[in-house]
Amino acid sequence: MSLRPYQIDLIEKARNAYRNGAVAPCIVLPCGGGKSVIVADIAKSATEKHNQVLFIVHRKELVEQIKRTFSWWGVDMSRCDVMMVQTASRRISRLTPPSLIITDENHHSKASTYRKIYDAFPNAKRIGVTATPVRLDGSGLGDVNDILVEGVSAKWLIENNYLAPYDYYAPSIADLTGIKIQHGEFETKSLEKVMLKKAVFGNAIKYYRQLADDKQAICYCVSVNHSMAMAEEFRSAGISAVHIDGSTPKYERDRIIADFRSGKIKILCNVDLISEGFDVPDCECSILLRPTKSLTLYIQQSMRCMRYKKGKKAIIIDHVGNYARFGMPDADREWSLEGKKKFKDKNDIKDEVKATQCPECFYTFEPPKFGRTVCPDCGYVFPQKERILDTEENTNLEKITGFVLDYDSSEQCKNMQELQAYAKKMGYKSGYAYYKGKEMGFIK
Repeated sequence: MSLRPYQIDLIEKARNAYRNGAVAPCIVLPCGGGKSVIVADIAKSATEKHNQVLFIVHRKELVEQIKRTFSWWGVDMSRCDVMMVQTASRRISRLTPPSLIITDENHHSKASTYRKIYDAFPNAKRIGVTATPVRLDGSGLGDVNDILVEGVSAKWLIENNYLAPYDYYAPSIADLTGIKIQHGEFETKSLEKVMLKKAVFGNAIKYYRQLADDKQAICYCVSVNHSMAMAEEFRSAGISAVHIDGSTPKYERDRIIADFRSGKIKILCNVDLISEGFDVPDCECSILLRPTKSLTLYIQQSMRCMRYKKGKKAIIIDHVGNYARFGMPDADREWSLEGKKKFKDKNDIKDEVKATQCPECFYTFEPPKFGRTVCPDCGYVFPQKERILDTEENTNLEKITGFVLDYDSSEQCKNMQELQAYAKKMGYKSGYAYYKGKEMGFIK
């Protein structure tokens, strides 16, 4: 097997970075672009020159998977250690000093365990790979990498048939108002309480049948309990589904993956096991039941179904509004070693329309910069007047429309989404909508 032209070009860019004095470049390539074979080729070149390589991953499930990929690609494994970062950091004194350290999912590399390894081998060159070179808190990687080596975009991969085109739908199935934020992410216990409701289960299954009936799907849940319960609900509805997590024994996991590969299992439910680099057969649908504040997690989970299959279109069903936080999965993004801009004052933040949703068919898409917005799925023509998107509820779906919310009082609001939009329009404090929503019965 040979590298694709854009992969060869990316490796050459990394080599040029070294030639120009870099010691720790970070390769940036979208999910599905083939980062594993790129680093396998880099490791092969290094071991062919009799250099020692250390490849570090953040999950134990990835170690054997990477070893198989490297061996298949022709890497001299006698000169290459593939280890979980925690293991490598504990065994530093016993490691053969590497000439090259390769970091998988490089957005994790600011953690102390990675730093400990880097500091132990200051003469080693380093290279990392990631689809999203930014931490959850928005900080960049400038203190661990000295240059970003960027490859082609997700849009380019779709246009050139390396990733599948996709349809994105965002029917809301639960009110997430008031969910706590803990350590920069939605708090699991309060999320689980919301997502374990029977109505949520029923709607998730209803929209799977409506939008992706009989297609193989990976369902991302908020917790192990939620994932197990979701799999059981799918089975009760006559749809073959299985839960899988990091504690699933290897022999059982292998059997589940084989059954999913053969089509015996339609739905694979998990929390975040099947996201960062985990080897699982291609599917046609991603079901997002876990709201997140992590761009990395969102992209990995939404794009899992976009591994190219000729003649097939991927389907993403986002039940938790992740698109509203991050935009579309293949949106063009500008990366920087400094990370996202830090705003000192909330008034400095400019609102931006990242995606819109058709009020007729609930298709979600990136609106045009100029001209009238028309749904590419059903042809619905949006009203001429535009502003930041407000929401309206109808037939149990959260619909996002383009009209201006012109209510004179909060009592005119019909749901939490309208109440939040009203509070924003009036410049009220963030807690206003929550307490008013409880008073009006929108929050139980």
